[in-house]
Amino acid sequence: MLQFNIKGDNIEVTPAIRDHIEKKVEKIERYFPEGTNAHAMVYLKAINNSQSKVEITIPMKNLTLRAEERHDELYAAVDLIVGKLERQIRKYKTKVNRKFRDREPMGQAFANYESENNGTNEDDENEEDFTIVRTKQFDLKPMDEEEAVLQMNMLGHNFFVFTDAETNDTNIVYKRKDGSYGLIETSSS
Repeated sequence: MLQFNIKGDNIEVTPAIRDHIEKKVEKIERYFPEGTNAHAMVYLKAINNSQSKVEITIPMKNLTLRAEERHDELYAAVDLIVGKLERQIRKYKTKVNRKFRDREPMGQAFANYESENNGTNEDDENEEDFTIVRTKQFDLKPMDEEEAVLQMNMLGHNFFVFTDAETNDTNIVYKRKDGSYGLIETSSS
């Protein structure tokens, strides 16, 4: 069952907006195994009074679904984002069917859903292979986040992997679409 956490930035989350989001996003529950409890984090933002931005993140045990959409109409953005989430699930399901069918409970549930619905889908046939065409190896230098951002900018990259000097964990800094920076922290536990 999906639980919702809906927040708005420069936009009031009215009961009508909340109902529309919940009604549309709950449609993807049919892909989840029975008894799955997931928390959908929905972030709405009004941009320049002309566009709406909708972000939905649904973290689960073996899979995190995330999609973002900008549109002139908030309701249309919600409709489009649900389509993106469904494509992500189908893509994951296709990948699971190929490689992980017997190993992963979430993958098995998606595989079962496909067999129950007899289905091939146009999106499944058009799936691209995830072929790695280049491999790089490098030593991770201990540094802090600020130095990692400087290194990333000097290299002209959108992300940079480094070892945190304090924790000795591998972390990643990245440049966000809005020009700000993000940090992904890993832990060994």
